[in-house]
Amino acid sequence: MTNAQTTPVLPQAAIKPTELTTHGHTRIDNYYWLNERENPEVIDYLKAENAHLEDVLAPVKDFREKLFEEMKGRIKQQDESVPYKEGNYYYYTKFVEGGEYPVYCRKPGSLDAEEEVMLDVNELAKPYSYYNIGGLEVSDNDELVAYGEDTVSRRMYTLRIKNLKTGEIYPDAIPDTEGGSYAWAADNQTLFYIRKDPQTLLGYQVYRHVLGTDPAQDVLLYEETDNQFYMGLGRMKSKKYIAVVSDHNGVATEYRLLEASNPTGEFVVFLPREKGHEYDIQHLETSFYVRTNWKAENFRLMEAKETKTNDRSAWKEVIPHRHHVYLQQLDVFKNHLVLGERREGLIHLRVIDRRNKEEHYLDFGEPAYVAGIGYNPDFNTTTLRFGYSSLTTPSSTFDYNMETKEKTLMKQQEVLGGFDPANYTSERFFVKSRDGVRIPVSVVSRKDTPKDGSAPLLQYSYGSYGYSTDPGFSSTRLSLLDRGFLFAIAHIRGGQEMGRKWYDNGKMLKKKNTFNDFVDVSDYLIQHNYTSADKLFAMGGSAGGLLMGAVVNQKPQLYRGVVASVPFVDVVTTMLDESIPLTTGEFEEWGNPKIKKYYDYMLSYSPYDNVKEQAYPNMLVMTGLHDSQVQYWEPAKWVAKLRTMKTDTNQLLLHTNLEAGHGGASGRFEALKEIALEYAFMLNLVGIRA
Repeated sequence: MTNAQTTPVLPQAAIKPTELTTHGHTRIDNYYWLNERENPEVIDYLKAENAHLEDVLAPVKDFREKLFEEMKGRIKQQDESVPYKEGNYYYYTKFVEGGEYPVYCRKPGSLDAEEEVMLDVNELAKPYSYYNIGGLEVSDNDELVAYGEDTVSRRMYTLRIKNLKTGEIYPDAIPDTEGGSYAWAADNQTLFYIRKDPQTLLGYQVYRHVLGTDPAQDVLLYEETDNQFYMGLGRMKSKKYIAVVSDHNGVATEYRLLEASNPTGEFVVFLPREKGHEYDIQHLETSFYVRTNWKAENFRLMEAKETKTNDRSAWKEVIPHRHHVYLQQLDVFKNHLVLGERREGLIHLRVIDRRNKEEHYLDFGEPAYVAGIGYNPDFNTTTLRFGYSSLTTPSSTFDYNMETKEKTLMKQQEVLGGFDPANYTSERFFVKSRDGVRIPVSVVSRKDTPKDGSAPLLQYSYGSYGYSTDPGFSSTRLSLLDRGFLFAIAHIRGGQEMGRKWYDNGKMLKKKNTFNDFVDVSDYLIQHNYTSADKLFAMGGSAGGLLMGAVVNQKPQLYRGVVASVPFVDVVTTMLDESIPLTTGEFEEWGNPKIKKYYDYMLSYSPYDNVKEQAYPNMLVMTGLHDSQVQYWEPAKWVAKLRTMKTDTNQLLLHTNLEAGHGGASGRFEALKEIALEYAFMLNLVGIRA
């Protein structure tokens, strides 16, 4: 299990003790100073860790490059999405040979018409080391597009407007906006957007901008005063309303609506926020369909007349609550309703004819898969677009005739390099956790990979925020599978795979269920000869990185290696600091440590606070200097502390992308270099170097 270091000198962060006292309890943080982003000593330390990583992995430098080229080689360089029709145009996205970024295109009236390039992101990105587009919104007259650009990776987007007829990008540049939360009024002159707080990075103000006017004169329409709420904004499918939604992380929702034909009007509350009530809405004709958890833990569907949205007693039930089915998605058409329902961990698409109430489910025919309602901007159609993939089936886009039940494959991700799905197999089973709960597990491997304990296995999970880790396809993952790895997804509590209770039982004062579930699945995989402890690897990112930190503190001997990407590991300190971006909105996920019972519980599992003198597995920790969600200093502090306390000689590597944030590198190929690094780290440890 040990791996002798290949370099005699390890990076050492200076010890500068800082006392942190809460509820009369004092913690000593020797590396608190690493949060000084502009401090040259901090940058020097991060660079030293990067250099150490390169030294340790020098023997597989060529292998990393081979993995990168191999994964890049599976991607069809010239590719485009399936067009969709909205208004008078067909819209699609394409990639060109060698292009890192997408090109957004459209054609008027027919797919045979001449192509119009809306935005060539390859050109826009040229001056920057990082570049990301956030949302494109086209005006009703089809002449203008609003979009956001982020050149730092802090998710602070500058709103820009381009004239699609002349090609001119207007000087109306508005900084610090929420990318993707833009909406045009029906007059083609008025644009609504959300401004973000540069300190907390939370969207909190809704503004109205009139084309050609000074953005400094934009009108503030609404300000969210509760910093535990996240905000979004957009034009509804019916185009009649512009909606502003405030959402408090699984606790409360509030919509505000403005008719798009009345841009100088006031936003009106659909239904006032109420603790414990979450809802989302879709407008159709003179009614709203409301997906709500009002007296319905797993949500139900109601119908509300436009004139009576505030009176829940006047709402009409369309789909009742079911204890075994979680109502997750909804789309509305003139003659049909389409529901995405999660049952036993899998999504089922249900089509209901609004005229005669007849209904049916789509059949997918695989044991583990992911399906979802696609983008369907047209009400007046009988065609449903949906997405589908599985552990062995590449991402696929289907058009489904809701009248004839005919399913048409419009596009399947083309995987180059001789990929044949017949060479791979997947399975799905349940593992009983230590408290008797059944945990779904999805596994994929090549058909010729033995299941006698001799094969390496990578176990992945997330398990937070009610985010379900569905068993979808990955072309990059083939580089592991083809070298004899199995890949397992543990659908642990904290996600929402098994309904709302699954999430509730993996958050706040029940968070440890998430970690225990992961460890119990690991034990099962070893006991049932899927792998062995000297060949089992674990991986998770962000809140999944917290999972990695908790798991290696709890049972490090189970794993040969762990990859923790942008890991949220300094839970207590971060959640006590409301100046850190996104902290306040997280209280309903983790608890507020200013309340002692939450402080004590967090302190009992926070990975950074629970590092101890013991042997740890080989570890690769990945972060980005400009990460806005998990600040770089959390993984940096964690690694620094692990260096001083771990009793083994296993590899401990920290890689900081000095130009990127939470999502890593921005280009489609550049991002593969980080995956190649992760894979080379694991493959090297089991002696696979080609």
